[in-house]
Amino acid sequence: MKDPSLRRSATLFRAFLREQQEPERCYALLARDAADQVERHLPVRDRVVVDVGGGGGYFTEEFRRRGAQAYLFEPDPRELGVKPPEGAVVADGYLLPLASGVADVTFSSNVLEHVDDPQTFLSEMVRVTRPGGLIYVAFTNWYSPWGGHEWAPWHYFGAERARARYERRTGRTAKHTLGENLFVHHVGPTLRQVRARDDVRVVSARSRYWPFWAETVAKVPGVREVATWNLLLILRRCP
Repeated sequence: MKDPSLRRSATLFRAFLREQQEPERCYALLARDAADQVERHLPVRDRVVVDVGGGGGYFTEEFRRRGAQAYLFEPDPRELGVKPPEGAVVADGYLLPLASGVADVTFSSNVLEHVDDPQTFLSEMVRVTRPGGLIYVAFTNWYSPWGGHEWAPWHYFGAERARARYERRTGRTAKHTLGENLFVHHVGPTLRQVRARDDVRVVSARSRYWPFWAETVAKVPGVREVATWNLLLILRRCP
C-alpha cells in the first residue's frame, strides 16, 4: 500500500476496528506496514533489528521474513502469548541486555505511552543502535482520540471517569491505569526533546496513519496534539 494514501489509512483503520476479533490479521498488517516504513530508509535484509516491547512478536516475525536478524525484547511475559518468536527475551526497555551499537535498527511500536520515563527509554534505544543506524518509535499521544486506549475517547473528560465508565459498561477491569501502565505524553514536548539531542538526527516526524499531509499535521502546534493520532519518529544515530 502506498504510504501515505487514503486506501492504506482506510485498510489499517478497518483492521484496527476488528483488533479484538481478528488480532492476528490486525497486527500482521500493521507489522508489514511498519516494516515498509523502515525499509524506505534502510533495507533490513541481513541487518540486526531489535524489537523493544513487541508483545506477541508480530513485528519481529515480519522483519525475519524480510531476511533480518530480528530479536524481541519484551518486559511483560504475559504479552508474549503462547507462541513467542524463537529467542524472545524478557527484558526491561530501560536496561536492554545488549552491548552498545549492536543494532542496525532499533524498533518500538506503541510502547512509549506505556513508559513513565520516555527519555531514558529512548536513550537506551539510541545506545544499542550503531552509528548510522535507525531508531523507529511510534506512540499514541495522550490527546489523540485513542489516547485513553480501551477507555477512549472518554479520557478527554478525565482518566478516572473514563476508566470507571469502561468498567461499568463492559463489566471487565480495564487493562490500563493512568500512572501505572499508561502515561501522558504529548507531541510537541516529545519533538522538542528529541531535536535537542546531539546523538540522533530526525529523519522523519509525522502522523503514522494519516492518508495525506502526514508530516504537515505534526508541525502545527495545538492541532497536532489531537490530529496526529499517533506520532511516528524515525531517527538516525549520529556518529
